[in-house]
Amino acid sequence: MADDLGSMHHVKGHVKWFDPGKGFGFVVAENGGPDILLHMNVLRNFGQSSVADGSIVEVVTHRTERGVQAIEVVSIIPPPRDAEPPLTDIVRLDRHEIQQAALEPARVKWFDKGKGFGFANVFGRSEDVFLHIEVLRLSGLADLQPGEALALRVIDGERGRMAAEVLAWEAGINEDAK
Repeated sequence: MADDLGSMHHVKGHVKWFDPGKGFGFVVAENGGPDILLHMNVLRNFGQSSVADGSIVEVVTHRTERGVQAIEVVSIIPPPRDAEPPLTDIVRLDRHEIQQAALEPARVKWFDKGKGFGFANVFGRSEDVFLHIEVLRLSGLADLQPGEALALRVIDGERGRMAAEVLAWEAGINEDAK
């Protein structure tokens, strides 16, 4: 494969795993081949600090002596929904209803992946917005960092305001422009 070194390809596949703590993960191409290294810096250039396992991704790859690496993320589609989310607040809403909610700019206050939840603050408002790990997964994210900028679709849940959809700030800006 030495003659293929330096070649670039547009590849579609799924995220095998991604660990924000380690700063990398791997993508499996739908047409086979070696696992593709996905580094956090490449993901950040797309506007996200994490990606959920099982997400469908399109990436531009580059073959090096050490293997195939993603050098650009073109798109990310959240993993397929196996079942309705366990949160009763979200179960009562249909996907179309969630999509009708306005995107609100927010910043992560804190998020603990181990506990499965955290909070964000919507700009210009004093109350916290609850962030649940299942909503992150359905939004194509795996983790959030304190201070990270987001675009949220917020609903009034049974216990207060909660995110029904979470987008990376850049993705939210692009979607709002449509």
